[in-house]
Amino acid sequence: MTDSQPVIFADRVRTLTGNWVGRAGLAVHKLGIHPDWITWAGLALVALAALVIGSGQFQWGGVLLLLGVPLDALDGAVARAMQRKDKFGAVLDSTLDRYADGLIFGALCYHFAVQNQPGAVLLALAALAGAFAVSYVRARAGEAGLSVRIGLFDRLVRLVVMLIALLVPATLMAALWILALGTNFTALQRLWFVYKHISKEA
Repeated sequence: MTDSQPVIFADRVRTLTGNWVGRAGLAVHKLGIHPDWITWAGLALVALAALVIGSGQFQWGGVLLLLGVPLDALDGAVARAMQRKDKFGAVLDSTLDRYADGLIFGALCYHFAVQNQPGAVLLALAALAGAFAVSYVRARAGEAGLSVRIGLFDRLVRLVVMLIALLVPATLMAALWILALGTNFTALQRLWFVYKHISKEA
């Protein structure tokens, strides 16, 4: 496990889309739309997608999630356009992201349970636990004064894998294996990174 913190996939995407997202954020801000409203709207769209996924209509669920992707970036762009000073927006965004993860994987668990596929339920739960752990380690490390972004399976990568799995249902089980293993490895990788750096400070 490496100590380096390379430029991650999300950084590359932000670099490529930054100008467009910034202009969109400014335009939305001028309409008087608060960024927190966009964050809540994004969660509502994920909830709708979860209902569709739970019914087994994976591709339509994937389409709904795909439509919600721009909202994930737009709330932050609007906050920057309004020169927001408080940190509540970031806390709200991070919290609702966790609810979004729970809704998506919960919907998959429900579908697999109805279909009597306990192995798939366990895979979805393992992927959800890993997703939560990746974000949790980063948050707690931040409280300890460490910025931890190491590891492949950050939220954007997880979202891309899930979108591919839903839009191409034949890949769903493979994607769940990838997410179950990849997210938990990333969580442990981040935990090791924190341990080594805190140990050096002790």
